Amino acid sequence: MGYGLFRGNGGMALLSRVPINVAGVQDFTTLLWRDLPEARLPQIDGQPFPSAEAQAAQRLASSGFWIIPMRPENEPPFALLASAATTPAFDGPEDRNGQRNRDEIRFWSLYLDGVFGPLPETFVIAAKLNADPVDGDSDHTAIRALLSDPRLYDPLPASLGGALAADAGHLGDPALDTAAWPGSPQGNLRVSYVLPSSAGWDVVGSGVNWPTDGTLGPDGQAAGPHRLVWVDISSAAKRP
Repeated sequence: MGYGLFRGNGGMALLSRVPINVAGVQDFTTLLWRDLPEARLPQIDGQPFPSAEAQAAQRLASSGFWIIPMRPENEPPFALLASAATTPAFDGPEDRNGQRNRDEIRFWSLYLDGVFGPLPETFVIAAKLNADPVDGDSDHTAIRALLSDPRLYDPLPASLGGALAADAGHLGDPALDTAAWPGSPQGNLRVSYVLPSSAGWDVVGSGVNWPTDGTLGPDGQAAGPHRLVWVDISSAAKRP
């Protein structure tokens, strides 16, 4: 249901030192795109693209939507909300990828509104949303709405490497970029996010692992275009 050279290519994985309540995991990966409230399905000349039959089977998630209950020892539980959205480019006049990217981001806004069930008291969204709030070809409205939601805190992870790699025509702060596509039209963008809930956490620090010493290789993509985003958080319940 998403781009890949083979089954599992581009998939998601969670590596955790914190115990996971596997029985409580919620998986919205099979949610059909057309079943998302106010979904914006692609059309050409007023007709479903690529067909009504395809839209009857098309999932919203290009990778997945996971709600993962975490149970750290001697600390309050929380939920990890994870996804990886499709790129909003590489389509045609129907803007299929752009519309899907928009609605994959909107899923989390709707989830915060309780459309898909009760909202966990404390949570963290960790997602590659493939949308920059200022630059690039995505629907900026969707990502801006999510980032400005008062139920979330955006720690604005930054790096000197991103600032030094700023490309021409950049409107946003390049220090916040999390990915680089040298020589491509999209350039460098902020597309990956770690967004703790505004309640329940103290944010200790954050950043983007974007080395400045050439260790990424001559083209800056030794391990792919995306950089590691990190956020250190501590339970507010442990505050002295």
